[in-house]
Amino acid sequence: MIPADIRSRFKLGPADRLEWLVENGQIRVIPVREDPIAAFRARGKGGATARLLADRQTDREAE
Repeated sequence: MIPADIRSRFKLGPADRLEWLVENGQIRVIPVREDPIAAFRARGKGGATARLLADRQTDREAE
């Protein structure tokens, strides 16, 4: 059972699963969202589309 304060802090819902990883003698618990794409939506610094388009324009000009 996941404590309520952890569920709240990490916005874990009933459909979310946990993945247990053992690395270098440590246990890490990673939340696995039901819809991983929706979980990352709106989490970036912003302007990713504009940066991508600018990078593509730079690449086209370099060709």
